[in-house]
Amino acid sequence: MTSRSCPCGLSEPYDKCCGRFHSGAAAPTAEALMRSRYSAFVRGDAGYLLRTWHPRTRPARLELDPGTRWTGLEVLGTGDGSAFHSTGTVTFRASYRGGSLLERSRFERVDGAWVYVDGEFPGE
Repeated sequence: MTSRSCPCGLSEPYDKCCGRFHSGAAAPTAEALMRSRYSAFVRGDAGYLLRTWHPRTRPARLELDPGTRWTGLEVLGTGDGSAFHSTGTVTFRASYRGGSLLERSRFERVDGAWVYVDGEFPGE
């Protein structure tokens, strides 16, 4: 799978992009974490999604729908979330066969690592 571009939409191969985060490297920014979480949804990696979820808001289990076919990710905006911040937001549209999801995700650092806190769905 090294030659294919990453599901997150960046031009890097999966192994050099989100694959390294799935293998244990820490995401350097909230946006990188969000992109790697999208790639985990595409690949059906519930373990990674749970590991990168804030302990305060993480569900006990996560059941992914194997019938969902994710088709693209578009980052619409970011707020903070760099190496110099302790919180950040990423607004994105994730497309799947039959529709799309618009979310503004919140991220925080826990023990130095970015984790997903929760998301708002603008327009709902």
